[in-house]
Parts: sequence; structure tokens; C-alpha cells
Amino acid sequence: MKVSSKHLYQVAKSEGFAIPHANFIDSDSARAYVTVAQRRGLPLLLAYAQSHESILSLEEAAAIGNYYADAVDVPVVLHLDHGADFEFIKKAIDLGFTSVMIDASQESFEDNVALTKQVVDYAHERGIVVEAELGHVGANDTSEADEITDSVYTEVADVQAFVAATQVDSLAVSIGTAHGVYKGTPKINFDRLHEIASLTDVPLVLHGGSSSGDENLGRCAREGITKINIYTDFIVAALAATKACETDDYIVSRRAAERAMEDVLDHYFDVFGTQAI
Repeated sequence: MKVSSKHLYQVAKSEGFAIPHANFIDSDSARAYVTVAQRRGLPLLLAYAQSHESILSLEEAAAIGNYYADAVDVPVVLHLDHGADFEFIKKAIDLGFTSVMIDASQESFEDNVALTKQVVDYAHERGIVVEAELGHVGANDTSEADEITDSVYTEVADVQAFVAATQVDSLAVSIGTAHGVYKGTPKINFDRLHEIASLTDVPLVLHGGSSSGDENLGRCAREGITKINIYTDFIVAALAATKACETDDYIVSRRAAERAMEDVLDHYFDVFGTQAI
């Protein structure tokens, strides 16, 4: 069932677990994610990134996302990931997304506040929750981001001012992860996470979760992060499963890829300690 993330985050925050955020790029990936969520009886963020518009249009994503979110009994948030401009975000809200992200993290602090506030004002009038990013989670490739960028840690001193000025519902923080494929395992700055968590009641979320290490992600879930984004691990597993099939049957290879994505989500539900809500 399609829901808002507001109550889900409150429960996750109070109980010390995280909810997976799974980016879909077609009906197969969306179906894989909600299938696992339904089987496990667990909540899920079913997410579509604006940077994937060349793969799947917003209108197609809305049709797929709305269908699969309503096809199951468990709570599913239909979320727009890395919304880059107001008009695109506005359209996503109008098409039924229950949660949106405005990513102005590469702008100045003042411009980030202004753009986030514009989205928050429009979204809150319609009962939609908003995620923003403070600091910048960089990208090793273009999987979820528009370009390759370096990470910039979230400045603790900026958190309270940003939240007060924007009234954002959740905050993506930069503490050592990055989008895309890593060379090795990243070093997470848990001290920075603890400092930020002590300053605000707003739920904190983590981007660049793929291949960040199960121990790292489990700690993040227990120590202040309420939602963790995964994308690269899904497509890497799907491609490996397709290659391992050694078949010329397209349908068989598609099903193998879908099962691989299911296995990845199953794994992360366990790592994040996700509980039924």
C-alpha cells in the first residue's frame, strides 16, 4: 500500500533500524523489490531517480511505481530520488509520488536553503514529505548522479540552521559514502553521524549505501540513520546473474536478473535490521 514516509521514519528512528530505499529502472526491478517486501512483511521505499529519465520517463515511472506500491499490503513509499529542479519535482508530486527529494547539495548553503524551501512549501501543502541533502555525497560513476563528483562532508554547524530554515522532513548527510562502485570499502565517519544526530530530531538518511560494507551499514542503522539508499548493488547482481545463465533465452535471463535483485534486497533487510510497521 502506498504511504508517506513520515510515520515509517519515526518508528525506524525510535527503534534503531533502517528502511531500504531501492531504485527501480523498469517494471522488473520494481516488481522484484515489492515482491521481497511483501514476502518479508517489511516497509520499503520504491524510488525513481531523475537522473534515470533517459532510461525510464517520469510518467512511466509513476505508472509502474503507483501500480506496484498499491499491489501489496506492506507500506511502500513512492519516492523521487535526487530531484534536481522544482518543475520536475512538482510533476512527480502531481503524478502520485508520496515523497520527494530536492538535491541542491552542490549549490551554496543559501541557494540550497532557498530551493529546498520552495519544494517544501509546495509539497507540504499537498501532504507530501521532502528530503534534502546537506553536504554532498559524491559519485564514482553516473549510476544515480548526473556527473562524477567528490564528496563533501556535512558540516555539523549548518544542520540546525538548515532544518529551521527549510522545515525539511528528512536530511541526507554525507559521512563517507559515495554513489556507484567503490574501490575497497569506505570509511564511515561515525563521530560526525553522532554529532549530527544529537543536534536534530529530523530523520537522517544515507545515500551511496551499495557495497559500503555490512558492518558499516548495520552500525549506521543502529546509530542514527533511518533510511539507506541502494542501487548499484542491484544492477551489479542482476548483470552477474544474467552472464551466469549462459542462455540465449531472453526471458530466462530476465528472470535470473530479477531473482538476483530480490536476493540483494533480502540481504539488506537483514543488515539494516528492518522491522515490520
